[in-house]
Amino acid sequence: MDSIRISTAQNIDIDYEIAGLGERIAARCIDLAGFAVLAIITLVVMGAAQMAMSGIAAMVILFIFLAVFVFYDLVCEITMDGQTFGKKVLKIKVISIDGTQPTFGQYIFRWLFRMVDFGFPFGWGVVALVSVAVTENHQRLGDLLAKTTLIKTKARTELANVAFSFNLPEEYEPLFKEVLHLNDRDIELIHEVLTSYYQTGNADLIYAMAAKTNAHILVNIPAGMNELQFLETVLKDYNHLTANMGV
Repeated sequence: MDSIRISTAQNIDIDYEIAGLGERIAARCIDLAGFAVLAIITLVVMGAAQMAMSGIAAMVILFIFLAVFVFYDLVCEITMDGQTFGKKVLKIKVISIDGTQPTFGQYIFRWLFRMVDFGFPFGWGVVALVSVAVTENHQRLGDLLAKTTLIKTKARTELANVAFSFNLPEEYEPLFKEVLHLNDRDIELIHEVLTSYYQTGNADLIYAMAAKTNAHILVNIPAGMNELQFLETVLKDYNHLTANMGV
């Protein structure tokens, strides 16, 4: 399966699977289904407004609905980390082709070319369907010009292959013997935070967990060791020390 490699702030390369045509279509159908429901509600409200107030009120309601429809994708992707509600359900998101978070300009580019990709009233998405099907990174025209694509939010690279290995050499020397002040639940929580980080890229989790862990074991972190490396070392040290104690 096609994938894209994303380099994190800690210079760790994570592989993410590129979303295919099926995921894109399914996500779009979910979004359109939501708009279908919203359209029915809008028609009902417009009818009530026209009866109770005036035709102007009904036109204002229609204008609001059309504005939501036109700007929905742009606003959602900017405010929801590259996702619409449909994309969130399918667990896919927009990402730059170089693996970085898209800029505001890239989101605008994708949005501006929706008219070409999805062709209204004619075309019905033929350009987008063909482009996604034939391009290497499954990009529609707007993606090609904005240099973006869609990825599945779950990393292909397993945590054990990226963050640390429990198969430590016999000569391994623990750096923080104070990790024995931690318990199994503490270690499990650190592992969960690392797993979440590699799936979502949310570095704030790493910073918070590193600060909490260091406040508990009170160690001097060597110069040049970042928060991610600190947590990885804590897990390695705990594993080594407890294994040698027969725990």
